[in-house]
Amino acid sequence: MQKVRKYHRAFGVYGICYENGKLFVINKNGGPYKNRYDLPGGSLEEAESLTSAMKREFLEETGFEIEIKQNIGVIDFMLPWDWKEYTDVHHIAVLYSVKIIGGELTKPIPFDGEDSLGALWISEPDVSIDNSSPLVLKAFEWIRESNLGLHVEVYENWEVKSKNQQP
Repeated sequence: MQKVRKYHRAFGVYGICYENGKLFVINKNGGPYKNRYDLPGGSLEEAESLTSAMKREFLEETGFEIEIKQNIGVIDFMLPWDWKEYTDVHHIAVLYSVKIIGGELTKPIPFDGEDSLGALWISEPDVSIDNSSPLVLKAFEWIRESNLGLHVEVYENWEVKSKNQQP
């Protein structure tokens, strides 16, 4: 008998900041990408525009103010994640190319819903499916190929990492 899947639809905005051969990422502290590298970004607040959310999320998670250079496109992922009454997540992400224009790197101020432990620069050889979210993997693909692809990426065997499995 096949398991009945119930998908939580997660929608967010995420920034690709790439300089000197390195991608700016956060250490994720929650959700299906917990204890992995992830792109700065997240969900929209009530009546918030995509670009306003992008700037707010980046500032909250990193301490940096950004300029949005380009709307890269939309991608989506499906993966197992037991959360509330859901068995899986369908993550829909709007990606932007961004540039840091001010601020300073700071640890995020903890609040309900904050899921970043801080930010750092990483290079492509430092990432793998074991230590990075699909967003980070897709960001490096876009950096290499200038293409996001058209189809949903399904991760059937996704593992939510425990605390002792951090990147």
